[in-house]
Amino acid sequence: MKKALPLLLSLYFCVAKAQPMLDTAGELVVQKENIIKSTTIVKIENLGIQINSDLPELRPTVSADGNLLFFICQNHPANTKYRSVPNSQDIWYSKRDSTGKWSEAVHMDYPLNTTHYNAVYWISPDKNKMLIRGAFKEGAFLGKGVSMCVIQPDSTWGEPNMLYIKNYHKYDRGRQSGASMGHDGKTLLLYMTSDQGSPYNDIYVCFLSADGTWTEPKSLGKKINLPETDEMAPYLAADGVTLYFSSDREGGLGDNDIWMTKRLDQTWTKWSDPVNLGSPINTEDWDAFFTLDAGGEYAYLTTNLNTYGGSDIVRVNLMEREKPDPVVLVSGNVFNAKTKQPLSASLIYETLPDGIEVGNGLSSPNDGAFKIVLPYDKNYLIRAIADKFFAQSENLNLDSLVKAGYKEIHKDLYLVPIEIGQVVRLNNVFFDFDKASLRPESFVELDRVVKLLDENPGIEIEMSAHTDSKGSDQYNFVLSDNRAKSVMDYILSKGIAPSRITSKGYGESKPVATNETDEGRQLNRRVEFTILKN
Repeated sequence: MKKALPLLLSLYFCVAKAQPMLDTAGELVVQKENIIKSTTIVKIENLGIQINSDLPELRPTVSADGNLLFFICQNHPANTKYRSVPNSQDIWYSKRDSTGKWSEAVHMDYPLNTTHYNAVYWISPDKNKMLIRGAFKEGAFLGKGVSMCVIQPDSTWGEPNMLYIKNYHKYDRGRQSGASMGHDGKTLLLYMTSDQGSPYNDIYVCFLSADGTWTEPKSLGKKINLPETDEMAPYLAADGVTLYFSSDREGGLGDNDIWMTKRLDQTWTKWSDPVNLGSPINTEDWDAFFTLDAGGEYAYLTTNLNTYGGSDIVRVNLMEREKPDPVVLVSGNVFNAKTKQPLSASLIYETLPDGIEVGNGLSSPNDGAFKIVLPYDKNYLIRAIADKFFAQSENLNLDSLVKAGYKEIHKDLYLVPIEIGQVVRLNNVFFDFDKASLRPESFVELDRVVKLLDENPGIEIEMSAHTDSKGSDQYNFVLSDNRAKSVMDYILSKGIAPSRITSKGYGESKPVATNETDEGRQLNRRVEFTILKN
């Protein structure tokens, strides 16, 4: 047996028994006319016998990097309740190697596959959290709902625990329901019906509250949820704006089709007119379970057309008009700044200057690795959180960048232990050019320092500022001294006792990098504080 991922357990494989009329690469090539531009070739690619079999494969969920795929295989002999549950559905997975080939599908064991119907609804960009079907408490099945699993230090999945959604059972009263989550980890999409006798689903949204619970489901409005139509299987793209869903509304090619719309404001009830994605994505049959990688280049979905037997998982390259807005995938590792050892930590990212938390993540307990997805047009503060550490936050200003398409950026995060002698760099303190006055974007960062001092009344710090080597020594000393004092004055204005903070400018006397390059000079221009007493 083949072990494809150390964090996943039982190893069984889906094996095809019958093959459709496909070419040797497993691809069905369809030409699609783009009347706006020139003719474009849209390629429907069956993922092949490593994943698909003569049994039904359903509900693909792909990771943000496009290299990990979860799906349902129905009625497989390896399924947990194959002999006792009609149409048993268990979770399987495959991963893609550097050449683009998918591994043989692997059956997942407990706690992700149980004696009930099982499915993965969402995998976080960092692959450290997973949303699954059903409400569980410490692994025990409670009924309808959705639950979260978190990766453990031994690289296995922890027991699922239900999301507490206000008045959930008031809405989920039909025979069918499901969910997905935005890559921000704060936006939950549900489809369900509140009418016990109705065959029609509507799509709702919930938001993560400060206490860890979720708000009451809110309808996406009349443009999405039409009367007496079935709206289901929503997928929110990485941009947080573009929504794909399955519907049997008028204007489709047959049964349920995939439709696309864009959110127009923060109410989540105003949307652009839904657009049918057309052939070959949609067929005369039933089409649903559309999902994307963060790049938005390829979509994965279930099809009943030209399959190995039952429904299959296929991949399709999207035309520009079918893609979401581009995003940036930020990957890195969280380290202890003192020991340089990796850390498991929570992550949050906020927008500046308003300080609104717009997403969260989790670094791996093994190597501190993380991945988050950031839409363009914002200025972000990114930081990790762990007990007894202070975050050295990072700044990523996507507000000033032209949308040049999907990008991947590597940026490590550091947590500084709260100990005497430790130096914390404040990467999100900003000044106007050649001035000492703080810009509003700085206040979010400095308020964290105030909070640290409030929560640790024994701490005393020195606030320091540094420059690069441009300009005279005296000029740089005065500028840095004034900047350090400006930062100290802000902290004192928040009620911190003057005896607990001093300020000093060091000019260009303590470089941390070369002054011969733009990158080095940028590193040398910095504000820091040193813990003097704890």
